[in-house]
Amino acid sequence: MISPPLSLYIHIPWCVRKCPYCDFNSHGIKQDIPEPAYVDALLHDLSIDSEEIEGRQLSSIFIGGGTPSLFSSAAIARLLLGIEQRFAFANSIEITLEANPGAVEAGSFAGYRQAGVNRLSLGFQSLQASMLRALGRIHSPQEAKEAFAEARKAGFDNINIDLMFGLPEQTPAMAEVDLAAAIELGSEHLSYYQLTLEPNTPFHHAPPAVPDDEQLWLMQQQGMEQLADAGFNHYEVSAYARQGRECRHNMNYWRFGDYLGIGAGAHAKLSLADGRVKRFWKQRHPDAYLIADRASDFIQGERQLTNQDLVVEFMMNALRLLQGVELNLFESRTGVGLQQIETPLRQAVERGLMQPVEQRLCPSSLGQRFLNDLISLFSS
Repeated sequence: MISPPLSLYIHIPWCVRKCPYCDFNSHGIKQDIPEPAYVDALLHDLSIDSEEIEGRQLSSIFIGGGTPSLFSSAAIARLLLGIEQRFAFANSIEITLEANPGAVEAGSFAGYRQAGVNRLSLGFQSLQASMLRALGRIHSPQEAKEAFAEARKAGFDNINIDLMFGLPEQTPAMAEVDLAAAIELGSEHLSYYQLTLEPNTPFHHAPPAVPDDEQLWLMQQQGMEQLADAGFNHYEVSAYARQGRECRHNMNYWRFGDYLGIGAGAHAKLSLADGRVKRFWKQRHPDAYLIADRASDFIQGERQLTNQDLVVEFMMNALRLLQGVELNLFESRTGVGLQQIETPLRQAVERGLMQPVEQRLCPSSLGQRFLNDLISLFSS
């Protein structure tokens, strides 16, 4: 089996204050962030992981969180330099850093750009003050706009904006105005997705009044139209991009590529030389991660994917893409024969959930709307 492209995800778990809707592995700051020690741990972790992979280059790096922009540009520069000393970089490597308005110092964007970051993902969530308060965000609409302007001034020409809809007390008209304000800024990429009340979050335990299903569907449909009118290509369930500005890191996930994960709670997926595919994940709590030394210290869990796992996970990712993927990618990325999916494929086409396109696995518009139903056909 030919090795797929390889990406690297880096998790920085600290944030100023944990938002009530967030179920990510993030921790509000209670004391000074151990920035130098954490960078040391990240690079040590990567050195151990690299022993299993020889001669493979990185096609993308994504620094997520938490709030990575709490780290200084000097720390990010040291981190990226250390990574490049351990791995070859693809010529056009995409290096993304997540940043939150209100959690980035003036001038840091220029430092991140100089360090090698060439794509920013700005966590706005909304550009309306009432919605930001409802979400527990620490920034204002004006601070969000200023952060975007500062990023442009620093030389970033590839910026994503994260925006939510279906917010507490939000109406379709409010969602339309909010999205219009984000589009007006002129980003290259926009992630537009519905607020979900995830388990083990304050919003799940004390749910706010969110729009009903009819309003949510209207918000989604009008948002798709607004973004299309503004020249964005809707290429994944919640991702919209200008021509050629699709997120390459996420595309590698959706096309079932390989990725390493370093940092507290980070996950990895690797295709091994013997044809096996494994997943493993790192110590979730920052304190445990910081004191890790050997591979067994860093890794909290590991499992080999069965053929059925591979089928479900491949489809779960690939069918999020509106144009789907090449049929031959299934066999090359999973090592599983096409005969294993012949029956569910036929059923999906018969039910109108997939397009009857030769040499391509592609969801229909109905399949995009009822994606869980489509995926369930491949899970038995």
